Amino acid sequence: MSLQPKLLRIVLLSLSLLLLVACSSSNNPANSGSSAADQSPQQETLAISGAFALFPMVTFWAEEYQKVNPNVRFDIQAGGAGKGMTDVLAGAVDIAMVSRELRPIELDQGAYGVPVTIDAVIGTLNVNNPHLEQILTQGVSRETAIGIWITGDITTWGQALGIDDDTQINVYTRSDASGAGEMWSMFLGGDAQEDLLGTAVNADPGLAEAVRQDTLGVGYNNIGFAYDQTTELPIAGLQIIPIDLNGDGRLSDDENFYGTRDQLTAAIAAEIYPFPPARVLYLVTKGDPSPTIVDFYRWILNEGQAFVTDAGYVRLNEARLNDALSLLP
Repeated sequence: MSLQPKLLRIVLLSLSLLLLVACSSSNNPANSGSSAADQSPQQETLAISGAFALFPMVTFWAEEYQKVNPNVRFDIQAGGAGKGMTDVLAGAVDIAMVSRELRPIELDQGAYGVPVTIDAVIGTLNVNNPHLEQILTQGVSRETAIGIWITGDITTWGQALGIDDDTQINVYTRSDASGAGEMWSMFLGGDAQEDLLGTAVNADPGLAEAVRQDTLGVGYNNIGFAYDQTTELPIAGLQIIPIDLNGDGRLSDDENFYGTRDQLTAAIAAEIYPFPPARVLYLVTKGDPSPTIVDFYRWILNEGQAFVTDAGYVRLNEARLNDALSLLP
């Protein structure tokens, strides 16, 4: 039984095309063993987890980077610096977002950190605190904060402000392993987040919400979770605790830079706000970063720095940028 004429034409045409492709491939060594699909850029996904402090900035960088590198996709999850470091060392993600210095034990396990920007941890209190006006006038000294979060010697607002008031201060801290907790502890003379007193609350947003809901509460947050990204003012229900840097019992004009996010980041850039709780933020891989990650890092340290200020972070200065670029393979 013969094939139908139409079907026969299709079969013959297909055979002709196959022979043409085969001949073309055999006569062109550059095409040997590959197809047109193989020659197109392959899609790659970078998995990133870690510090809430870096999450907004890295998310923004990823969106901008994809506009010029559409074949790179990102899966970004916040969960705290400790989780990010655990994830990357275990091979569960490609990059960790880390909001503290890398520890020797992590370096021994292959952690490879590259600095990308700067931000800070700030103290917070409820906007309806009954002593808000006095707090904003005199500030809170480092020694007073030590008594609240580290030693527990200061438990009432009367003790904190030198007035007759036995109303209790409700202290909050982070329950998850966080760079914010470690930096706040180090600012107050501690060695680790575990040195901080207070009711433990999970995550940056959770800590902010706990203070927002408690008139007598105090806590601490990364800048991005204490200031509104649209208005650049403290988020509704929160007030930033101003630090009396010289300890003279009043907040002078040169110590009062908390009104807007830009005022605070300018003080951090000028290193008026102390380091810590200001700190450098890192992206971390296990071992040398892959070529795809190196390209992303190089973009962050060049074109990506243009987006840092508007996102509420502090750009690396020229010396820090050069040091960071020198770390790239």
